[in-house]
Amino acid sequence: MMVHLLRLNHINGRKLTCSLALGASLLGSPSASTQSPARPNIIYILADDMGYGDLSYLNKQSKIQTPAMDKLAKEGVVFTDAHSNSAVCTPTRYGILTGRYAFRSSLKKGVLNGYSPALIEPNRTTVASFLQANGYHTACIGKWHLGLGWQRKDPQQPINNNTKTDSAQPDLNDNVDYSVAVTDGPNNHGFSYSYIIPASLDMNPYCYLENNKTLDVPTVYTPGKSKERGVFWRAGNMSPGFDFDGVLPQVIDKSVAYINERAKASDKTPFFLYLPLPAPHTPWLPRGSFDPNTKAGRYGRFVAEVDEQIDRIVQAVEANGQASNTLIIITSDNGSDWKPEDITANRHQANYIYRGRKADVYEAGHRIPFIARWPGKIPAGSTSHQTMCTTDLLATVGGILQQPLPAAAGEDSYNMLEAFLQPGTTQVIREATIHHSLDGFFSIRKGPWKLTPQLGSGGFTVPKTQQPQAGEAPGTLYDLSKDPQEQHNLYSSHPEIVQELTALLERYRKQGYSRPQ
Repeated sequence: MMVHLLRLNHINGRKLTCSLALGASLLGSPSASTQSPARPNIIYILADDMGYGDLSYLNKQSKIQTPAMDKLAKEGVVFTDAHSNSAVCTPTRYGILTGRYAFRSSLKKGVLNGYSPALIEPNRTTVASFLQANGYHTACIGKWHLGLGWQRKDPQQPINNNTKTDSAQPDLNDNVDYSVAVTDGPNNHGFSYSYIIPASLDMNPYCYLENNKTLDVPTVYTPGKSKERGVFWRAGNMSPGFDFDGVLPQVIDKSVAYINERAKASDKTPFFLYLPLPAPHTPWLPRGSFDPNTKAGRYGRFVAEVDEQIDRIVQAVEANGQASNTLIIITSDNGSDWKPEDITANRHQANYIYRGRKADVYEAGHRIPFIARWPGKIPAGSTSHQTMCTTDLLATVGGILQQPLPAAAGEDSYNMLEAFLQPGTTQVIREATIHHSLDGFFSIRKGPWKLTPQLGSGGFTVPKTQQPQAGEAPGTLYDLSKDPQEQHNLYSSHPEIVQELTALLERYRKQGYSRPQ
């Protein structure tokens, strides 16, 4: 068996050397085509609004200790240049499950709410439906936020998304018949089992749905809350006894039960668990035990609880003897919603060195932590500097199973399996990547270059939009290899690169796909 020594990689001063054994045991090797494809269990953990700089393994200056995620990073691969396909949650979730940029859907900007109709188109291939068709049991447990087919009491009247903020009991006339199953939920898009909250934990209705059915009808009302930084949720319908700070552990309880159940299943089919956490998105409601070194206030403690709950998932896998045949991925749907005043008050950079925050087209909006562990396949303690996107899950799963994607599926999904198994590979896999902000701003990234055709953040950072002054460039061009903090605009000095990337962005948008067909 040949052994290749990969080059030294660095994360914040740590040198990581890894050797990769190449042979028949690894997918992607010359002899892999003669072997039966691996069918690992796949657990995809999607944190909500967790920044790259929150993880103590990725940011040595982090005020938060994340031992569980750090351990997984040491046992697997860290991607230092991973990006969500949008800087906010709904479109990123669409991209993860469909392998398609969300701006190609009906959602051109913004996010959905808890009563929105379903965003994923009928009959569109998802990661779940693809795996289900290839013999997997599939589950979605956590925050859905992709719209649901709520049924109306009166089909002639619209659904009223109640957003009253007064404390008086309102008329709960939202025209939703919670007693019947939704017609378009996770179970309609390839999931064998689902246990979800409809949207973000600060969006009503506040209730659980299991296999498309509401478990406890939201017959009561919460006036909402906004007392201190991060402790916020909107007014609206709520199930009796709904416990906001119990949602995260409840989601993990259900996930652990699912992992245990699949381990005992007589059919021994592999499983895919899509686990979109409701945290550390607002409301910040930590209640776990924390390392005394964890700082950054309530938010820091909530991130620490996320880490603690992720450890329960890992322990369940290991207790069932499934670690060697389980690919665990941990990432985030976008950057952290960490304001400049939060950085000042806590001396913690949730988004590490990157400019901006959640929702922005700037790097902090969409550059995310991304860790993958698959013992015996992914070399431990390794690092990949490949640019990758959350839309790449579908094609990568196809690569693992050695199965082609269905026609017209995964239009923006690249097979990143080589970067997982051989993290030191320098051959570029992704030609280019489109970034998209809350307000619908576009950027395009190719190699070290990032072009944004207009000025402003397109998100939460002020100014959102900006008109060029006399003699000022109308957009921005940054060389991220030399300027990762996006401080030096090279738009005017490299017109040839501006022209190339402008044309590529326009082509990707018009042709309806970005990966080779």
